[in-house]
Amino acid sequence: MSNPLSDRILNMSTSATLAMAAKARELRAEGKDIIGLSLGEPDFNTPDFIKDAAIQAINDNYNGYTPVDGYQELKEAIINKFKRDNKLTYTLPQIVVSTGAKQSLANVASVMLNKGDEVILPCPYWVSYSDIVRLNDGVPVEVKTSIDTDFKMTPEQLEAAITPKTKMVWFSSPCNPSGSLYSQSELEALAEVLKKHSNIFVVSDEIYEHINYTDKPHASMASVDGMFDKTITVNGVSKAFAMTGWRIGYIGAPDWIARACNKMQGQITSGANCIAQRAVITALNADPSVVDYMIDEFKVRRDLVLDLLSKIDGFKTNTPEGAFYVFPDVSSFFGKTLRGKTINNATDFSLYLLEEALVATVTGDAFGNPNCIRLSYAASQNEIIEAIKRIKEVVN
Repeated sequence: MSNPLSDRILNMSTSATLAMAAKARELRAEGKDIIGLSLGEPDFNTPDFIKDAAIQAINDNYNGYTPVDGYQELKEAIINKFKRDNKLTYTLPQIVVSTGAKQSLANVASVMLNKGDEVILPCPYWVSYSDIVRLNDGVPVEVKTSIDTDFKMTPEQLEAAITPKTKMVWFSSPCNPSGSLYSQSELEALAEVLKKHSNIFVVSDEIYEHINYTDKPHASMASVDGMFDKTITVNGVSKAFAMTGWRIGYIGAPDWIARACNKMQGQITSGANCIAQRAVITALNADPSVVDYMIDEFKVRRDLVLDLLSKIDGFKTNTPEGAFYVFPDVSSFFGKTLRGKTINNATDFSLYLLEEALVATVTGDAFGNPNCIRLSYAASQNEIIEAIKRIKEVVN
């Protein structure tokens, strides 16, 4: 009997980050002391003033269905946030609130892609981009970058990747997994290429916007002259406000795209959680400086990770400018045998670290870069020190 499941699900990859987290949980259940550096989840608690707003919403009896595209008060808070932080002016019909930024991305792919449409993905890219594109009959087109250029796509690479079938470009800045940050001038250079092609649209994933260790302000593609009507800006509260489980993301987009996403979401999940939405109103209306204590600690951890990894032969690193990941090139280990195990690729190396060092990381293969692994430093300094000590012991 043939498999009754759809080709769609059979051809879909499992999220590598979630798969590694599941494997780590299994080993913990066996009594193994696993240190998890695989998940992209802040290890801070949601700030109390946000939790208080959620409790107030419960007491105020917010318990019914919400508008598909979000409460008006939340959309107004998002509009104010875009204006305050990004110098972008959106209207209510241009905002759609979803159950996490991942749903926002899925909505956009569903309403924008037809069979065979190509989507340019600078590598490395967030693990779910390529499967979301494929799920909607699109074709991911990977543009390779390297650690030597801080994993950034150049205008020349972008131009070379464009074909008559190109429909979209998707990227994140700060980037998951590399922590790379596109400056205003770098976005303007990419925009000069895109403005030659009226039929190409951009998804700018800015979920790590506030986790920025530079003196440069965050740059949004939609703010570049001529790009506002070609850009869908995706954001949310999960990373900067430590609200991963609250599941609220949103887009700012041309109104015809936003209306289409609203229509799509109305047939899939309808509106996002009512209590979470009320809490996010409070989060977004606050000055972003209220989470500076998290950013400051992440920077300390980044510097700690880079210092410790620099003392391990074979790890090649650059300095991430944002997010909370390092993405070292570990290709020097390929072809070597460590403790009787041959390392052929980044997946082998990541599994080796899990089994021998009891440290969970994620293979770069999942992000479109087979030479690297991703380590998250959303962990305590003591955990980071112990994890990298273990890694050093099993690779040297």
